[in-house]
Amino acid sequence: MESSEITAQIAKNLREVHFGGNWTGANLKDKLADVSWQQANQQVGELHSIATLVTHMDYYIAATLRALQGGALEASDEFSFQGPTIETAADWERRLDRTWANANQLADLIEQLPDSRLTQDFFESRNGTYYRCLQGLVEHCYYHVGQISLIKTMLQKQS
Repeated sequence: MESSEITAQIAKNLREVHFGGNWTGANLKDKLADVSWQQANQQVGELHSIATLVTHMDYYIAATLRALQGGALEASDEFSFQGPTIETAADWERRLDRTWANANQLADLIEQLPDSRLTQDFFESRNGTYYRCLQGLVEHCYYHVGQISLIKTMLQKQS
């Protein structure tokens, strides 16, 4: 086995949940391709808006990216749903551009990790291993892509 087969697969999974090519046929970019900034902000009942879910997903991607770039691992559930308000189409495009860029950059860094790192603590033992956190991040994204898909369907039925 090569030294980075598993990390390469995790990076591939992260890219696929964002940009497509996975066996589920669901990915964030396709789900958001026809979502306007107004729809992104619209809430259905007590559910988070699509924009809030995208911000939430990117919050953890960005925190992991900063940590792998040598910064501290700083992330808190308390702040994970907070972000800049989307008030225009340009705001929404910037949010999406940042999301795509962060996902690509994080996947690039994951690919560079040796597989031997995957069994080590992710900065602190309370976080679990690199594998748990990185693969968990992919699973977290799929979970929210599913939510976005359902919310989008509900919004379309309201129109």
